[in-house]
Amino acid sequence: MSAVKRTALAVASAALLLPTIAVPVTAAHADGRKPASDDKPKPPPVMSTVGGERLGLPGTQVNLAPGVPVLPKALSGRSWIVADAESGQVLAAHNAHWRLAPASTLKMLFADTVLPRLPKDQVHTVKPEELTGVGSGSSKVGVKENHTYKVHDLWLGVFLRSGNDAVHVLTAMNGGPAKTVGDMNAHARELQAVDTKVVSPDGYDAPGQVSSAYDLTLIARSGMQKKDFREYASTVRARFPGGMKDGKREDFEIQSTNRLLTGEGADVDPYPGIAGVKNGTTTHAGSTFTGVAQNRDRVLLVTVMNPQSHERQAVYNETARLFDWGFAAAGKVKPVGELVPPRSADLRSGKNAPPSGKAAKSPAPVELASAEDGSSGMGIALAVAGGVLLVLAGAVFLVNRRWPVPALARRAPRR
Repeated sequence: MSAVKRTALAVASAALLLPTIAVPVTAAHADGRKPASDDKPKPPPVMSTVGGERLGLPGTQVNLAPGVPVLPKALSGRSWIVADAESGQVLAAHNAHWRLAPASTLKMLFADTVLPRLPKDQVHTVKPEELTGVGSGSSKVGVKENHTYKVHDLWLGVFLRSGNDAVHVLTAMNGGPAKTVGDMNAHARELQAVDTKVVSPDGYDAPGQVSSAYDLTLIARSGMQKKDFREYASTVRARFPGGMKDGKREDFEIQSTNRLLTGEGADVDPYPGIAGVKNGTTTHAGSTFTGVAQNRDRVLLVTVMNPQSHERQAVYNETARLFDWGFAAAGKVKPVGELVPPRSADLRSGKNAPPSGKAAKSPAPVELASAEDGSSGMGIALAVAGGVLLVLAGAVFLVNRRWPVPALARRAPRR
């Protein structure tokens, strides 16, 4: 009998004899696949432990116990994570802190950093030099030099079409590439996204540019606190300003490239309760995706990076499987870690940020209200709980909650 089979038999026997013991599951055991061959990249043996020691281990981390559903077999992502968006509990993860190329999911950090700085009604005329340096083969929304756009239009181009041309214009409005990269890296440090290094604001492949499934999930959670971010992330289609014809400005329709939101194509169905947030694909990064969805009162975040299977639209289908598992397992599975709060959340409460892997236990979530924001999107809105919380002192709220996570009022969840 091989060593692998003996190990598997031992683990299975231990689980039967001691069903209440949490057992970390390796990738080979969790999904039925063989271990990666020697010629494929492997996660480093030592990774960040922000959010918990288990999250710094290679392989799949999940706690086995009676009543906890098994993980889906068809998972091939080099890295993935399933987390509760409101409590921050990480329900399961696979190489959560493996630093990989993020592709356009990095635009979430760009938006979370820059969006609050530019009024959405601000009007800007695009200079030719602002469109230089857009990478060959980049996704574009169709921004034209010497044309005038509202900031709102440009953000729609970023979120729906992943337009690098729109990113370059907004970057120029923020003070240029060097300043924006510095701002994004500083914001990543504030969020404790320590795996993330920004080189190019648009996420286009660049030497040394990396993030992780854990970090992208932190970033998405932060972005979804912002009303405009939520609106853009959930919008399926919109009108975008085009060129001039017969003295009039024409516009054209753009549609989101997030297939779990649109259900575009025969290989992907729209996911019930989906509310964004961002997808990406490049040659170096492969496909990446971070999504947020609600089922009844439960809201989950899932990130999948670089699936290795030959399944069409694997990044979306694997994300959907992890959502299904997470909603079935939530409340039953013991978490393997947590999404940490931003550093300032603890500093404003008079505490130091928790050291890596030593984050304090979060208090139980409070009941939070929700509200529709009337956006042109798919009806997503997130609102900070009840107006009475807005009256309370912010510092007290942060002390009690550690992280002001709003309730999510999304598209109608599945029944």
